[in-house]
Parts: sequence; structure tokens; C-alpha cells
Amino acid sequence: MPSPATATAAAAGAPLHRRPCAPRRPAQASPCSLAARAVVESARHPVPTPLLARRPRPSLAVARAASPDAATGARSPGSGGQMLVFVPPHPLIKHWVSVLRNEQTPCAVFRSAMAELGRLLIYEASRDWLPTITGEIQTPVAVSSVEFIDPREPVMVVPILRAGLALAENASSILPATKTYHLGLRRDEETLQPSVYLNNLPEKIPEGTRVLVIDPMLATGGTIVAAVELLVDRGVTSKQIKVVSAVAAPPALQKLSNKFPGLHVYAGMIDSEVDERGYIVPGLGDAGDRSFAT
Repeated sequence: MPSPATATAAAAGAPLHRRPCAPRRPAQASPCSLAARAVVESARHPVPTPLLARRPRPSLAVARAASPDAATGARSPGSGGQMLVFVPPHPLIKHWVSVLRNEQTPCAVFRSAMAELGRLLIYEASRDWLPTITGEIQTPVAVSSVEFIDPREPVMVVPILRAGLALAENASSILPATKTYHLGLRRDEETLQPSVYLNNLPEKIPEGTRVLVIDPMLATGGTIVAAVELLVDRGVTSKQIKVVSAVAAPPALQKLSNKFPGLHVYAGMIDSEVDERGYIVPGLGDAGDRSFAT
């Protein structure tokens, strides 16, 4: 839905001009791992100089994970279409990830923390990505130039059920124009292979649609790869998709990188491994069970 300000401007006959979002600079070829890119790319966001000067260095754990041998080492074929992973260095993101990790966190607090983490990650993922329209409106004092998110191009939000519901809870309060389509995938606990039990996606997705796929845990990669494949089969290119996750691990990032060049992943944290049960270590447990206490 368009914001009230957008509707008011349109109703008043304000001249609005669509301006496409600014493209992100193409990534340069580099032998660094995906985890290293996560640290490097996070620093590319525009930050006022005084804040940039005070930004702390990555922790030792992140620095070790950034080495080519320790983390994923995943690279997409071709230097122009590499998958990028972003771990925004915001203290609130670290705070909510820490709350989620704690096994003593109650269900209600866990779900609230997941929603707050999703709010921050979706905010970061939408930088330089949303189309805008410009015009002029009358303030109580004078005429002012304004800029709104274009309501004619809503972002398609796809939460992966059921855990994705908590992470996507605040999407519509951040993004002025959205459409939500639910996608349910269940992972077999023995084979770790996903199966679809609910698919609310349209048969054909309009060209140019921007898509946010919300999946809290990127562990073995089976579920998220299946979800992105369903979107690609409906006409979306990987460059139009952004994946938002609470915690990601190397196996999932490697699979995504190999199959979907140009994809962007936004994660609250990258952990180092996945155990024999398919759980991220140290991770935060089963996000669905902990969100809904079932």
C-alpha cells in the first residue's frame, strides 16, 4: 500500500517523476571468501565520516572466518555476477542475534527478537534498491521538493514457513509497498532434503519485481536453494532477489553461490559449521520451534 504522504501528493496533483534506484557498484574479482566479502561489503554502505572513524574492527572470530581456508571459499562463476554476502556491522544486530542464541530466552522474547532483527536486516537490504518518485508538495510553511517510494512497484516478500514468519513480521512496517506470498518447505530430518507443502507464489511473476526471501537459518542450503529455484522458474532473475537470514553457514552459502550468481544475502551472523543433524553450530537451535513453542 502507498504511504499516506504518497497518496496525498498524488491527490493534490503534485508532479511526480519516477526515478530508478541507484545501481550498486559491481563487485571486483577477488580471491577472498564469502565471509570476507561479508565484512568488506558491509563497509560499503554510506556512513558519515565521524561514525566511520569510530567503527570497531571485525572481531577475531570474524577475521578468522574471513580467511580463504576457514570459511566458505565460495565464488560465483564469472567476475561480473558474483554472489555477495552482507553482515551489517550494527550493534543492534549483534544484540538481537545474541538474544536469539541464548537457550534461556523465552519463546515470546525469542519471537520478538527475531522480528526486531528482521526489521534491521530488511532495512539494510533495501538500501539503494527501491524505486522512487519525486515531486513537490506544500508544507505548512513553503513548497518543498520530496521523494517517495514508488507504490506502483511493491516489493514481493516471501517468508519461508514457518520460522520465516517471525523474521518477516515487520516487513510491511518498513517497506511502504509490499505483497506477501507464503512458501512452506519442510526438511526431512534424515535425508535433510526439502519438500514443498505450501506454495502461494503466482504462476508468473512480473518482470522487474524485487523479491525478498526471508529464511532465518541458512544451514545445509537445501531449503533456500529450493525456494530460489521456484522463484527463478516463475521469471525472476537471481539479481532481483535478496535473501534475509538471521544466521548463515558455509554449506548454504556455497550452494547459493554456485547456482545463483548475482544473488545478495543479508545475514545477522555467519557461523562456521553445520553438524551431522543439519544444525548450524553454534547457531540458535530450531528457529521455528523456539518462535512458536511447538
